Amino acid sequence: MTAHPNISKSAFGQLPDGRQTSLYTLSNASGMLVKITDFGGIITQIHVPDRAGRLADVTHGFDSVLPYLGESEYFGALIGRYGNRIAKAQFELDGKLIELNVNNGSNHLHGGENGFHRVLWKATPFTLANSVGLKLSYLSPDGEQGYPGNLSVTVIYELGGDNTLAIRFHATTDRATPVNLTNHAYFNLAGEGDILAHTIMIPASRYTPIDAVQIPTGLLPAVEGTPFDFRQPRAIGARIAEDHEQLRNGFGYDHNFVLDKPAPGERSLAARVHEPVSGRVLEVFTDEPGLQFYSGNFLDGRLSGKGRVYGYRGGICLEPQHFPDSPNRAGFPSTILRPGQEYSSSMAYRFSVAR
Repeated sequence: MTAHPNISKSAFGQLPDGRQTSLYTLSNASGMLVKITDFGGIITQIHVPDRAGRLADVTHGFDSVLPYLGESEYFGALIGRYGNRIAKAQFELDGKLIELNVNNGSNHLHGGENGFHRVLWKATPFTLANSVGLKLSYLSPDGEQGYPGNLSVTVIYELGGDNTLAIRFHATTDRATPVNLTNHAYFNLAGEGDILAHTIMIPASRYTPIDAVQIPTGLLPAVEGTPFDFRQPRAIGARIAEDHEQLRNGFGYDHNFVLDKPAPGERSLAARVHEPVSGRVLEVFTDEPGLQFYSGNFLDGRLSGKGRVYGYRGGICLEPQHFPDSPNRAGFPSTILRPGQEYSSSMAYRFSVAR
């Protein structure tokens, strides 16, 4: 445990083209520790205490950069230009058909095969009176993964003394382009095992159902009376095995929830997760209109790192975002950024314990 916030830098491995990557370790006076690499802006470790003060790493990841170049399930990564799916990897913008990289069946997922999760960001560490952080910058060139416009992106990670990891996104463009940035950390508040006994609360009265290839249907039905009603805390495993079309389509939970916001664009609670044995609590805050809740349905034990095997439903993702496939859905909130505008979004993970 440190007496004050601290950030340090170490080597994280060499990329195939010879570029070196770095790992930044952020710590606070409460003993929380976060490790972030400049490759993909990836959160590789998050250590937080349980109710007895024992630390555990509660996120999925690897010990070096090379595993992130293979099948990594987007562990801890910054996602862009567009988080989630775009149907058929194309959309029309200002009368022109834009065709994107195809990397998820016939669809485009999480910015493409070489999205922001696989670029080397320029990293600048900083220290403030009560926090430490890492500023990441990247210029995404016109045509990267099919997206139009040169997009200048800045992402700021900041660890505060209250065990909150805040993430702020900013971007500008010289041509109209969709932007929907988020983080894809996987959480297991027990540090091991599956997540089915974790309880979760999501303040969302509606959600966006998906078809058989996990593209939104465009409808916004109520969660009431369905396995998607998490307005009151409920164990993730309580209804995940029910015979429900949406659970079949998502192979469990892999859906965007329409958050009940006090006001559009206002930062508010998006989810609260509690692990009953350790007492650890994770709260997610965002100013985004939606939250993707994914229950680790495609984890199958083939991936391992940091001395553990990442098994079936061994972690959950809670990704603040605009809705999937928004560029093809006029009824969804727009994700189009135009020259002269600034994209600005924020999210935060706050950790605590329930006694």
